[in-house]
This record gives sequence, structure tokens and C-alpha cells, in this order.
Amino acid sequence: MSDDTKPNQAPSGDSRPNAVDKHQSGAPWRNFYGRLKGKQLKDSQQRYIDEDLASLSPGAVGWDVNPDRTPLDLKKMFGGRDVWLEVGFGGGEHLVHQAKSNPDVGIIGAEPYINGVAMLLGKIRRAGADNIKVHPGDARDLMDVLPEQSISRAFLLYPDPWPKARHHRRRFVTQEHLEPLAKCLKPGAIFRVATDIPDYVRQTMEEVPQAGFEWLAEGPDDWCVAWDDWISTRYEQKALREGRTPHYMTFRRL
Repeated sequence: MSDDTKPNQAPSGDSRPNAVDKHQSGAPWRNFYGRLKGKQLKDSQQRYIDEDLASLSPGAVGWDVNPDRTPLDLKKMFGGRDVWLEVGFGGGEHLVHQAKSNPDVGIIGAEPYINGVAMLLGKIRRAGADNIKVHPGDARDLMDVLPEQSISRAFLLYPDPWPKARHHRRRFVTQEHLEPLAKCLKPGAIFRVATDIPDYVRQTMEEVPQAGFEWLAEGPDDWCVAWDDWISTRYEQKALREGRTPHYMTFRRL
């Protein structure tokens, strides 16, 4: 769908029933912003996609396979363990690090960029992590089918900053994304946000509390110090090389 088509608005001339509200599959009209694929995958990366991705699926997420939006069975998926969610895992460094450091937790990652998915699958193979599920698509579709109050921790790490003012509505830290996230988080669940973009910090601090979160900070420098279990990602290393300052914000679901 082009950027010129507004959410919840069908293309001009569409005569389907309820077309102003939904796609013919039943899905709401959602703009997707960003790339799905970059440079051609390496042979090894394509092999990871072909051999590993299906077995790591969290289940029926897409509207084409789950039009009734039946919730995923997380208890069956992870054997009753706490479940964490990473929205946009990039190359997967942090997700695999957390999975290996917390074998008693199940982690689901959502990432529509297939090159990043392939990178993650390679890291999972090398790490031998068996507590990860991967959704290669829009996190909003995944949040549709996560049971209410089922997620114990969520991560949003170096999301696309969409720096132009007219594109700020595309950022994850808007109510369109935060409200469904809050719905699937348990009361008291932790939500971590990392970014190197000052205006993204501003919008995060404005929008996240409105969605039912409180900021956990004891001093003015708290958001300048990384978490104890943090692993620096390639996106953060790029920011540091280019002279930008990382910020680390921790929120708790009320």
C-alpha cells in the first residue's frame, strides 16, 4: 500500500462491502512503512530462511491464516514460561543475547525486514537457542493475536526514527502501536526503549505514559546509562561512531 493511502481508508473506487474499514481478508487497512528486503540474501541466509523459519513460527499470525484473530497459545508454545517480546529486532544480536541469558523465558521477535530475519536465524543456529519464536512481519499483526496481559517484558530498541516531522506518525511510539502493546502486557510488565534520536526521546516520553505506563527513573542521568544486561547492537555502534548519544528508557505497565 502506498504512503498516500490513509489507514482505515480503501483505495478510490473500491466497492467491496465495508471497504472503508477493512481489507477483503478482514484485516484493517494498515500502512506499512519501511523496507521488506534490502540487498540479495547470501546463499547461507537463504538456507536459514528455507530450513529454519517455519519451525520457529509462533503460529497463525497473518490475517490470511487467522482471520478470526484467535489468540496464540503461549502456554503450549513455551511450556508456561514468562514470555518477552522484541519489536523490530534488527540483526537479532539483542534477542539472542537475552534468550541465552534467560533460558527460563520464551522470547518472540517481530521484524518485517527479511534480511534482518535471516541474520537472526543464523545467530540462533550458532547460539543453539531453543526459546525463541520469530514472526517475519508487522508487529501489529502479532500483537493482534497475543493474549491480553500475557507478555512480561517488551523491547523497542533503536526503532526507525522517521526524522521528518510529517513522518512522525509512522513511529512506533504512537497510540496506534502503544495501545495494543499495553493490552498484551501484564500489569507491572517492563517496557524498554533505546534510541539515539533526541526527538524520538521526546515523543516517547510524551506518548508512552498516555498508553498506561509509568517511567522508572530515580535520577536525571538514569536514561543515559545502559541496562545491566544490555548488549550493544550494530545500530548503537553506528550511532556512537556518528557522534549520537544513546538513551535508555524504562517504563512499567500500570
